[in-house]
Amino acid sequence: MFHLYLKHSYLIFFILSSLISCGQSPGETQRTDSVNKLRDQTIQGSFIEQSDLVFDSTQIAIFFIRYPKIQSYEGDVRRFYRHRNFSYAWFNKGLLIEQAGNLASRILNLENDGIYKPLFYQNSLDSLMYGTNTRDGQKKPDITLELLLTAEYFVFSKLAWEGMNNSVSKSNKWYLPRKTVSYDKYLDSLLKTPSEGAGAEEPVYRQYELLRTYLKKYTALALEEWEPILNQKKALSLGDTSYIITQIKIRLFKFEDYLGDTSSNAFGMDLALSIKQFQTRHGLKPDGLITKETVAELNIPIKNRIRKILVNMERSRWLPVKLEGDYVAVNIPEFKLHVYHDDTLLWTCNAVVGKTVHPTSLFYGEIKYVVFSPYWNIPPGILRNEIIPGMKKNPSYIKNHNMEITGYKDGLPIVRQKPGPSNSLGLVKFLFPNSYNIYLHDTPSKSLFNETTRAFSHGCIRIEEPAKLAAYLLKDMDEWTPEKIEKAMHAGSERYVTLSNKVPVFITYFTAFIDRDSRLNFRKDVYNLDERLASMIISGEGVY
Repeated sequence: MFHLYLKHSYLIFFILSSLISCGQSPGETQRTDSVNKLRDQTIQGSFIEQSDLVFDSTQIAIFFIRYPKIQSYEGDVRRFYRHRNFSYAWFNKGLLIEQAGNLASRILNLENDGIYKPLFYQNSLDSLMYGTNTRDGQKKPDITLELLLTAEYFVFSKLAWEGMNNSVSKSNKWYLPRKTVSYDKYLDSLLKTPSEGAGAEEPVYRQYELLRTYLKKYTALALEEWEPILNQKKALSLGDTSYIITQIKIRLFKFEDYLGDTSSNAFGMDLALSIKQFQTRHGLKPDGLITKETVAELNIPIKNRIRKILVNMERSRWLPVKLEGDYVAVNIPEFKLHVYHDDTLLWTCNAVVGKTVHPTSLFYGEIKYVVFSPYWNIPPGILRNEIIPGMKKNPSYIKNHNMEITGYKDGLPIVRQKPGPSNSLGLVKFLFPNSYNIYLHDTPSKSLFNETTRAFSHGCIRIEEPAKLAAYLLKDMDEWTPEKIEKAMHAGSERYVTLSNKVPVFITYFTAFIDRDSRLNFRKDVYNLDERLASMIISGEGVY
């Protein structure tokens, strides 16, 4: 996942098809409890003092007869006003409070939240908001406007903070549990003072608001003319001059990567540093050269970038708002593993994920076991496609690869690779029971971590610093010193260690995110999951 975190403590899950298994699956018993914990998260709030002006509760039923298309929110509206003893929320002394205007503005400009399907009765809200607030010279609250604001708040909160329905996320291969929030309690907090209104601490994963800011910037950029930058036959470097250098400086200036003189065609150190920053933000090798790959990223149409921002805003809506304690997150397109405590990023390392033909599933689990000097129990798919053909070509294949046959099932041998430095799982693996048979593990193929694109596995996730992760997971068990961990990794005898406290792990998929330096990052859509979701967002499919 990712540098999806600002210098402040932000929640980053990075966290999220059956595919060919990498090995064992101890079971799913613990997964249900942890999923329920995530789904039960709510935004707490104490209700404000009640207004001395109340309305007849029968007005709610009358309202929804007049506005039947939002009748599914009647229960939310009734519950909210029941807690308030049916006092007005949006009026003070007969006049609309400031928060009413803020909410109406947000609703009437939904495209700023990446929502392209208008709310039902949006025009009615607009008319009522700018109608009269007086009757016979007396200031009186409008019960229709009062209830429409509240109902539309609940509609807006679902669209902007909860997102499209569960069938949409599942159809887009997102198998992490979706968050739930008590939006009626948050509404009470919103009404307290204007400074605590929407935009302060909204009940949505922090990346949403950060991406929303860049959506506005890129929407403005899309109004400008963008001439393609022609590629040079060779890479340009420090000291070179070229007419395209001026174009690149202007482009980087617009992207906030370059702050120098945009009129010069000379390649100076300031440009080299800016190119490195741009390359880092886009997952390229940060060599500071104007390469073919760098120019290709610079030429991606702004409308394509906007679609990517929209997609990842939607994914942000699906995540829990915050987490406490330790957790691990993997962001597939970033090829990174991140370790957190109380939403504070502790450290990050490179990861290798599943190939396009063997994608790593996006889901939630809990690390329960650290297994030193592991066996690799070879899955049936790899057995059929790789091991058996190898055995047919070379009778010594099993012996040469430090494997052994432990039995037979369904006419196939049961094969495992013995512990040791050549074992495909390396010297340690980390198990979190799940139905996808995916886990984290070491690898003897260390060179792959130097690649910029690291989708090479059969689905499981290889990590660059396994000993560091083992020490982190075992930190509450005093006997597991770094020296003992190193010894166990090289013991050549498999050993399971059960964690005293299971550690959540999120495997997720973010192709646009804000890093800890407040910069917008883009990554390639390695599993081709973005475009379908982008089309659904823009068409409004799955919104209601």
